Amino acid sequence: MKRKVFCTSTGCLEYAPQRYREMGIGIIRIHVLFEGKEYLEGIDLDPVEFYEKLEKLEAPKNNLPKTAMPTRAEIQAHFDQAVAEGYDEAIVIVISSAMGGTYNLIRMVAEEYADRIKITVIDSKITCFGEGLLAVKAQEMVNAGVPTETIVKEIQWMMARQEFVGVDGKLDYLIYNGRLKGGKAFFGKMLSICPVVHFTKEGEIVALASVRTQKKALHKTCEVLKELLGDRDPKDYLLWHIYTGPSLLETLKEIEGEYGISCNHEPVIMSPVSGCHNGPWLAGYGVLFLRREDEPLE
Repeated sequence: MKRKVFCTSTGCLEYAPQRYREMGIGIIRIHVLFEGKEYLEGIDLDPVEFYEKLEKLEAPKNNLPKTAMPTRAEIQAHFDQAVAEGYDEAIVIVISSAMGGTYNLIRMVAEEYADRIKITVIDSKITCFGEGLLAVKAQEMVNAGVPTETIVKEIQWMMARQEFVGVDGKLDYLIYNGRLKGGKAFFGKMLSICPVVHFTKEGEIVALASVRTQKKALHKTCEVLKELLGDRDPKDYLLWHIYTGPSLLETLKEIEGEYGISCNHEPVIMSPVSGCHNGPWLAGYGVLFLRREDEPLE
């Protein structure tokens, strides 16, 4: 049986270490509309340059970048190619359905191919490299000959324990994108409130805490992460830095040593599609727990 793994471009595989780009995982690309141009994420939009532009953007409220789902034709082209190359099955890991309509569109297109190829579409309930790493794990299991049914269960086990926790250093983009409104937004800016955000199990990004000043918010992030990791052995999880611009990341690295936190995976920049809604001042962590032999799959 020949199986193909796909991921949406928000999974950051093209911004991650080279070893992941050599695995043959297909990328379904989301679009970014910015400064009068349309970009395909991962092809003609460099994330470092993108966030540098956001930092210098004049009147961001009126010039926000926007995102657009892959077109039906683009999704069909990926599945048509998989069929033409003789694949019997496909496993597609998709950005959280709570972040837009991409998951539902891919799922609907996949249903059209039921008589040509079996396609399993998984709502990752997260975004950025957490999403991409699920695709990596799926590909590793495909390579090892693990049955698709078991792969899906393993991915669901990881999803139930995955985490993204970080700090939005400035409220501007959250406010302009409608995350904070009215008086709350106004007083938040006046008081220098920095939200510590994470993904819920339903795939929504919410504030865990609202902390005054960036430094206190970064300390809170480390406290949350330390509690999350508990006494689990580092070999049983992957931990990496997530960031948009570099400013808060360097401060976070200085603070995390006080908590005995040490990442065991390279940092991965946030995808422009995700980052344009948070702005260029985000820093935090992604965590993917790995199931031990003594932990039941179900």
